[in-house]
Order: sequence, then structure tokens, then C-alpha cells
Amino acid sequence: MSRNKAIAYAVGLPIALLLLIFLPAGTLAWWPGWIFIAVLVLAFGASALLLAYVNPIIFRARSRFQEGTKAWDRALLAAIFPAIAAILPAAALDAGRFHWLPLPLSLIVLGYAAMLWGIAVTAWAQAVNPFFEPGVRIQSERHHRVIDGGPYRFVRHPGYVAAIALFFGMALALGSVIALLPAALASALLVLRTAWEDRLLRAELPGYEDFAGRVRWRLLPGVW
Repeated sequence: MSRNKAIAYAVGLPIALLLLIFLPAGTLAWWPGWIFIAVLVLAFGASALLLAYVNPIIFRARSRFQEGTKAWDRALLAAIFPAIAAILPAAALDAGRFHWLPLPLSLIVLGYAAMLWGIAVTAWAQAVNPFFEPGVRIQSERHHRVIDGGPYRFVRHPGYVAAIALFFGMALALGSVIALLPAALASALLVLRTAWEDRLLRAELPGYEDFAGRVRWRLLPGVW
């Protein structure tokens, strides 16, 4: 990633986060939104510092979509990303402005727990997997190989498990039932992506079939 692009991300993402939350909420005085942003920034900041120490190459791998990313994956992500982004304004409209379906504090705390768990597991997966890219492809030029350590000992796609926990956790942490709808849509599309990616890896990545025999579950042990 170029320096200018890195600066654009560093400035643009926080501004986008503020707009997605406080514009629909209709006020900057919605304190649950500020708590949410603070927790999110601190958690992702700690994750980034850890990865910079244990697996700095991951930042290069995840800086952009690489050549060879599957067309079907780009199409899926074109639907997944808006669904993810919709979680925040939906929650802000619900819990911040109109107060349609208030949630008890226990579910809000559960949401933060799920969100932090998702960020932690994502960091763990990225720490052990240098091939953790934003797009689905076989990374032949990087000598792509199967990673079976860390969270990959339990499920074959721990990053997606963590992402689903993060989606639902964000909605609950902001105190919104309505925001669970885009979270569910993003999660359903991610489950579809898991199935298609798993099929690709079985067909094209050497050793993955044996790995799938050892680690039976794609996302949820005992279920799928």
C-alpha cells in the first residue's frame, strides 16, 4: 500500500464510521455510539499492533485485491460489503433515533463480547496465516500452502466464524434488533462464500483435501 493510500485509509475510515453512526442517529450526543467507536478502534488498534509484530506481511497481503481473485468472489463481496456497512446506520436509526426495539443491557454486553471475540479470532487467524487475503484465489506466486495451526485446528475457516460473530456483535453492541437483519444477510452471504471457497481449495490447493479430512468442520464444529 502506498503512503498516500495508507493516509487516505487512516483519515477516511474514521470519518466514514462517524457518518454511518451519527448521521442516522441525528445527533453527536448519542453516547452508545461513542462507546462503540472507542471499543472498536481500541480493539482493532491492538490487533494491528500484534500483527505488525508477529506477521507484518499480512498488511501487504490484505492491502488490495490481487490478480487472480475469482470473479464470483468479487460479485459476492459487492453484496457483502454494503450489507456489513448497513449494520451501523440501521442500528443508529433504531437505537439512536427512533428507539423502535430497545435491548436489555445483558444483550448489549453480549454483543460487545461477540464483537471482541470476533476481532481476537480474526487476529489469531491472520497471525498464523500469511495467505489471509481479502479475495479468494490460489496464491501460486506465494507458494500457497495449507495452514493447519492456530484456530485452523478447530474449523477450516475461522476468519469467517469470527466475521459472523463480529456482524451480530456490532448490531447487539449498539442495542439494535433491526441491525440484526443486515448482519444476517452479510452472514448468509459469507456462508455461501465459505462453501464456494472450500470447494475451490479442495480442487486446486495441494494438501487441502487431506486437511479437510482432519478438520471436518468448515465453520461450526458438529454442525457444518
